[in-house]
Amino acid sequence: MERNRCRWADPSSELYIAYHDQEWGRPEHDDQKLFEMLILEGFQAGLSWITILKKREAFRKAFDNFEPTVVAAYGSEKLEALMSDPGIVRNRRKIEATVQNAKVFLNIQKEFGSFDHYLWDFTDGQVILNTDDVVRASSELSDRISADLKRRGMKFVGTVIIYSFLQAVGVVNDHETGCWCYPH
Repeated sequence: MERNRCRWADPSSELYIAYHDQEWGRPEHDDQKLFEMLILEGFQAGLSWITILKKREAFRKAFDNFEPTVVAAYGSEKLEALMSDPGIVRNRRKIEATVQNAKVFLNIQKEFGSFDHYLWDFTDGQVILNTDDVVRASSELSDRISADLKRRGMKFVGTVIIYSFLQAVGVVNDHETGCWCYPH
């Protein structure tokens, strides 16, 4: 029996279906996973999400499984190696931003105890469940988080990127009301 899914989850793509069914919109609290998703959403800017999903394993390998302490210490040799890695999106600004964002991420962890605490404090630990099937690109919440992350020195964290991140890590549940993943 075929499950009803959100319209964006291309039924012909096993990768999209697995991502939709097992990850997207599910509350995430692991800092390393949060860092990975934040970085991948930034790399997705200007590209399709399926492009990033197809390169995800290569990204994990190239960026040391998104371990923020390791990424924050990258030097020029590592940056050049990343620029020549055909498995990832080779955008110098995004690669450099990843290193900068890792440093800010570590500062946030130090200040709040974890990035998870920082992020979920914006909603008092509650998932925002949208019930109207309106397709959003941003919200007041993504505006606030984006502004705060930029103030702290992060790059590629505009409100649209942050809204996609919030959806991906389940802070915002935007599964369509007819989707089997929507909490009924």
